[in-house]
Amino acid sequence: MRCILFIVASLAYAEDPVAALTSVQLSFDPVTGYLPALLKALHVPVESQIAVFSKTSIQALRIEPSNPRVLYFNDSVTVGWVRGGFIELAAQDPARGIQFYTLQQRPDASLLHREDCLNCHKSGTTLIRSVIPTPDGIPSADSDKLWGGWFVTGAALPSVHMGNTVFAHSEKHELTPPLSSDVVALMVFAHQMRMMNLLAHPENINELVDHLLFLDETPLPGRIQGNSGFTEIFETAGPRDHRGRSLRQFDLETRLMRYPCSYMIYTDAFNSLPSKTKDATYHRMWTILSAQEPSRLSAADRKAVIEILRDTKPDLPAYFVSW
Repeated sequence: MRCILFIVASLAYAEDPVAALTSVQLSFDPVTGYLPALLKALHVPVESQIAVFSKTSIQALRIEPSNPRVLYFNDSVTVGWVRGGFIELAAQDPARGIQFYTLQQRPDASLLHREDCLNCHKSGTTLIRSVIPTPDGIPSADSDKLWGGWFVTGAALPSVHMGNTVFAHSEKHELTPPLSSDVVALMVFAHQMRMMNLLAHPENINELVDHLLFLDETPLPGRIQGNSGFTEIFETAGPRDHRGRSLRQFDLETRLMRYPCSYMIYTDAFNSLPSKTKDATYHRMWTILSAQEPSRLSAADRKAVIEILRDTKPDLPAYFVSW
């Protein structure tokens, strides 16, 4: 087992979790390379593993259904790897948006900041090439388009979806997933990528708040249940109110989360929003949660979200607390 000294050249300005690894020593495994040590250093759970076989990566030539690209993530970092290739990372910098890095799988490698990743990802404020088709924004009649190009595994899956499927000569072929690609992790990842994009480039407050409060969410086409342990690990990570409730608790019957407010409200990306943007975000949240603006949220859901935020979000405006 060997170690290297991470070098992140010319990134003194960066404040994302990957850049913070400067001068951190990581062990190199002859089989898996830096992947396990990197996930541990970034506090990324291995249970978050999801797998994609569509060629939507700089390593497209390596990606096949028999050799998918695997992704791991937490609230601010995504780590991707293809067997036989290198490690890709995307990290949320509160001040500069999403930053991209690569790390070759060899003992003498250094972590490199990659500006050229923006050629496919469009800009440092969006991860458009990593979006997973989910019920968000997909009409119920089109639920058969879910997860196209991705492997999907779990104890309970919707009856109709496009995961684990390829087409050859207009014929549909079902694939057996070669590894775990947890259905709940897929759903969370899709929501999180959209949320990270909106927080990095918050020009439309209505769109930001709609996604923050899941107002743009289409009901699940069926019950889902993972089997990797991701659900349990994810739910234990969040702050809880005095009644034990958390914005990281799942529903998974008709919608993703039990309480309709994103856990991303606790992230550095949200906390670092410009003051005017954050004020406007809180103000619209309040008009919806206090029923001044009509929405589909039930009175019970609105009340629960307000109470949870009061106990867990110290910077709430006074009108949240005094109501």
